[in-house]
Amino acid sequence: MIGSSDCTWETFFFSLSLCGCGVLDAARFVYYLNYYRDMESNSELSRRKFVANAAIGTLATLGAADLLLSCSGSEKKGPQGTPAVAWPETAPDGPMLRAGLVGCGGRGTGAAINFVDAGPNLKIVAMGDVFADKLADSRAQLKKQRNIELPDDKCFVGFDSYQKVLDAGIDVVLLCTPPHFRPAHVEAAVNAGKHIFMEKPCAVDPVGARSILVSAKKAEQMGLSIVSGTIRRVQKDYVETHRRVAAGEIGEIVSAHVIRNGGSLWVKKRRPEWTDMEYMLRNWENFCWLSGDHIVEQFIHEVDVMNWYLGKIPIKCMGWGGRQRRITGDQYDFFSVEYVYDNGMQTHCAARQISGCSNLKREIIVGTKGYADCSGTLYHPDGTVMWKYPHPKEGDPDQTWKVKDPYVQEHVNLVTSIRTGKPFSDAEAQVHSTLITIMGRISAYTGKDVTWEEMMNSSLSLGPKSYAFGPVPNIPEVIPVIGIEAVPS
Repeated sequence: MIGSSDCTWETFFFSLSLCGCGVLDAARFVYYLNYYRDMESNSELSRRKFVANAAIGTLATLGAADLLLSCSGSEKKGPQGTPAVAWPETAPDGPMLRAGLVGCGGRGTGAAINFVDAGPNLKIVAMGDVFADKLADSRAQLKKQRNIELPDDKCFVGFDSYQKVLDAGIDVVLLCTPPHFRPAHVEAAVNAGKHIFMEKPCAVDPVGARSILVSAKKAEQMGLSIVSGTIRRVQKDYVETHRRVAAGEIGEIVSAHVIRNGGSLWVKKRRPEWTDMEYMLRNWENFCWLSGDHIVEQFIHEVDVMNWYLGKIPIKCMGWGGRQRRITGDQYDFFSVEYVYDNGMQTHCAARQISGCSNLKREIIVGTKGYADCSGTLYHPDGTVMWKYPHPKEGDPDQTWKVKDPYVQEHVNLVTSIRTGKPFSDAEAQVHSTLITIMGRISAYTGKDVTWEEMMNSSLSLGPKSYAFGPVPNIPEVIPVIGIEAVPS
């Protein structure tokens, strides 16, 4: 069974029913559902047990729910009146900062290039990946695109390569592996005293997300910076639109409608020579334990924008989804989730990855005086434009409002925070967004309402407990199926 070995209601309900890692027959489903309902009557005991288990180091008296709600600024107070952070478009000069890359796929290679493009005296000095061919490809791209060359003794292969990168004399680590590994890698990086760039999402399950939060609290105490790959919060047109909405230009926020419908992503068919582990890692986008499903791995960008604007955490959600076109893995093709908040507000989020369909990417925030397309336009209630972001045309002498590549800007922010001695972290915001997408996935996988409190109490932990090339037991390539089969009359 995937998940904690503790025989708790969280493990039964979330790992077997909510997680959907296997297809339950009707009798088993009813058994676990009844078990969950019985345990609900003793939820206070369950809550106390979770808080005790979640205690770590100097945070031993804090439960994860307390930690998640302890953030400052817009995440706690809401967007009204929240000023935008003004970052430079190029990091200031300073002593050489040496970075190590962990995870050498396309996004990892891109992050390494983005880091060195962020300002002067920035260098990639170590790399690590579980696959030698991925490492070699990344080295070739870094040489081709930025003339970056690393000696062989600074390039590491294997499941422990992240630790070798951390020990290679670096100041900053770029964590770009499949997100399943993010919590352990962040914890190790903080313990090693390194500043961190971590790609989104930060976890694939509640246990991992809460681990990130604990690591982030420790990093804050140590004066370390953590910057996440949720790029919209540093993208100038999004930032300016958010500033105007925060100032009340569309009135009080009452709802949101968020869509990301696009084509299918890459897929790897299994080769005869691949073990279970190699197959899953090379095809990681299509396995829930590695990616979190696309509602978590990709749609987090749009959900994060919604969370940024709302500054609120939903109290529950109802999600649904399904699969029609995927040919490998255990994930869905599409999701639709309704989130409900403590003030009665409701939002709708939907995502699809199927080629050959109409596509749409949009984040709409609705207010009492109008609505916003978060990418740069405010509208009156009748649909006429209230304000539009002033993108300069190519060749215009005034390029004040030109939008810098947000993939570089996030590294500018990281380097700036380090060199100015003003540690910065957006980890809590990414934990919120990650957990909210996981919450929607769990609901869609089961057809059941899921509450934020259940997420806080959940011991769901996806994936194997150890890593080696060979069989991966108890993680079948089975698609989640909701409800119970209709009985013909």
